[in-house]
Amino acid sequence: MSVKALPVRLGLVANLGQFSLLVVVNALVGGLLGQERILTVFGEDVFGITSYTTALVFIAVFGATKAATNFFAGGLCDRYGRKPVLIAGWLVAIPVPLMLMFAPDWTWVIAANVLLGVNQGLTWSTTVIMKIDLAGPARRGMAMGLNEAAGYVAVAATSMATGWLAAEYGWQPGAFVLGAAYVAVALGLSVFAVRETTGHVHLEAKGHTGGEDGLSTRQVFARTSLTDPTLSAVSQAGLVNNLNDGLAWGLLPVLLAADGVSLADIGLIAAVYPAVWGFGQLATGPASDRLGRKQFIVWGMLVQATGLALFAAASGFAVWIAAAVLLGIGTAMVYPTLLAAIGDTVHPTWRARAVGVYRLWRDAGFAAGALMAGLLADVYGLETAFWAIALLTVASGLFAARRMRETLPGH
Repeated sequence: MSVKALPVRLGLVANLGQFSLLVVVNALVGGLLGQERILTVFGEDVFGITSYTTALVFIAVFGATKAATNFFAGGLCDRYGRKPVLIAGWLVAIPVPLMLMFAPDWTWVIAANVLLGVNQGLTWSTTVIMKIDLAGPARRGMAMGLNEAAGYVAVAATSMATGWLAAEYGWQPGAFVLGAAYVAVALGLSVFAVRETTGHVHLEAKGHTGGEDGLSTRQVFARTSLTDPTLSAVSQAGLVNNLNDGLAWGLLPVLLAADGVSLADIGLIAAVYPAVWGFGQLATGPASDRLGRKQFIVWGMLVQATGLALFAAASGFAVWIAAAVLLGIGTAMVYPTLLAAIGDTVHPTWRARAVGVYRLWRDAGFAAGALMAGLLADVYGLETAFWAIALLTVASGLFAARRMRETLPGH
């Protein structure tokens, strides 16, 4: 069944229907990820895994796979269009919840996370790129705020729901039924309702006056990773942001379980962080369209570090909720603003590849964070792991303050 091509106009209002549909699709992307936010407790309860490093391998595998897929997703979107890449991402996801439902050992969980990494790299990258295409230059912060809010509110809601399902019905298969439903709905929407957005790229490129056209993929990689001060500062901030998220994902449930917190309450606390992160982006994304990107990035990293330090320094339900809120606020300040800064800086014709390179470095942070946190926790204890990554997050914010320029025109 063919779908009539979109009228090619830029702006959120002009593309509201399609933009809203992509928000829903990205919520389903986040929901599939959210079922795994307390998976370290699953490993301990079901498979008896006690080594932090071993337990966090699934996050490292996920991060490495997603990072590599992000890089290729940008090029694939430029070559084949956005919609085919989105559909391919959902086809890859079909086995993921089923493997978790019936996993006989931890290797099945690791294998499922390889597929999840490919799914997240293809689908989340593509929805980001498509929303930037539709929004045009005027409201990139708002577009990214809405995109990331949808994804991470769904992460939070599904994390909390997974904890409840596991407590009520057991881990297998009950805890992972939502993931199967998410995949079915998202694949149907992507095939039958989502429309291609490459025409919007060509329209924006005609009127674009900044940046350099016609760069090779190698040149895009070098600029985004190293040679362009702003793009490289954004990439390192993204890496450290997800490095500390890898810590929170893998070790926060273990820290809480060690203090005797119930499974349902672990799901609740683990959900507060992405919930604040998700909803907060509805404010921070649009605010960065008015006030500029750089200050949100720098201060957001410092607020994240404060939340991590609070987890390390104190205990108790109320304190942990406060720490989760701070971590969520800091991440909300950073996450959509980094993507908007990429969109501000690069030419539309190589924007998808630049986003892919940025997301390569950002999601490599999952792998680095999981391995670093696991090793530090095994050797020196959980609190030391939180302190070390808090200090690294401070250093990242200060580096961004020194190296990047403001990317919003007129600021």
